[in-house]
Amino acid sequence: MYEAYYGLKERPFDLTTNPRFLFLTARHREALSNLQYGITSHKGITLLLGEAGTGKSTLVRTVLDRQRSDDVKTIYLSNPTLTRPEFFEFMAFELGLNGEIARSKTLLLRELNELVLQRHRSGGTTALIIDEAQSLPPELLEEVRLLANVETASEKLLPVVLIGQPELAERLNHPAWRQMKQRIGLRCSLEPLDLRETAAYITKRIRIAGGDSGAIFLRDAVIAVYDRSGGIPRTINVICDNALVSGFALDQRPVGPEIIQEVAKDFDLDGHVGRPVAERPVARTAGTPVPMRPPPDEVDEPVIAAGAGAESREYFSFFKRRRRFSFF
Repeated sequence: MYEAYYGLKERPFDLTTNPRFLFLTARHREALSNLQYGITSHKGITLLLGEAGTGKSTLVRTVLDRQRSDDVKTIYLSNPTLTRPEFFEFMAFELGLNGEIARSKTLLLRELNELVLQRHRSGGTTALIIDEAQSLPPELLEEVRLLANVETASEKLLPVVLIGQPELAERLNHPAWRQMKQRIGLRCSLEPLDLRETAAYITKRIRIAGGDSGAIFLRDAVIAVYDRSGGIPRTINVICDNALVSGFALDQRPVGPEIIQEVAKDFDLDGHVGRPVAERPVARTAGTPVPMRPPPDEVDEPVIAAGAGAESREYFSFFKRRRRFSFF
């Protein structure tokens, strides 16, 4: 709706796990390499942790896209809140097995072992990827542990990737899950972006969408986005997308920090989620220097972009006055 006003070909901040918009910090590159290595090298269990919104699912989608071949068969479970029978039914369906087999755990495990062994002998790999793994019911977590034991004398036959929020690590630290924790061959985590990474993240998404970041957000607006988002990519998207709607409604471009602060207030965002106490923003009065490194140069020099119709802006101005969202 606001794309033409800002010179964009598409919306840059949609809440989708689109690998085209993948932004890789050093930590993200390490995590991506670990995921790929864990699957192709049969490392047993690979664990990826990160706060909600730090980009875990986008990394998974990227891995799935890169593994699309006859040699790698990935079983991807995005919603693990299943009963044990439902989990077996899901596994049978993903493996292309007869649905009747899912009714018998014995038959399913026998067929699964035979299938992954055949694929292994022919040079193929079968992997189980579970997103939102912190939500796994205890009985399914135990089933996943046992599936990770499918192996030959020399290597694992069913690599397992668990992707979840930090509370998953807390669960695995419990003595009851020590056997599963001992089977984790690779472990990595994603952290919130710092200020410079936040600026680069915004710049990249706008560039992919066909725009010029300097013509869309003032430098102080980028700093405000970082303050209020806590460096969480999903929250950055929410703030930036709504800021572009507000800027369009108010006929303001580039977007300034005042609009960012208003959007953050609407969503009740204080930037604390996922950020250590020592890094949380402090209240600042006008004129107080920002105690952070500046973002990259590409967000320093805003340029006025092409305009949009007054009627559209009037509609969005009404929309902006009426909207009050809850972020959660």
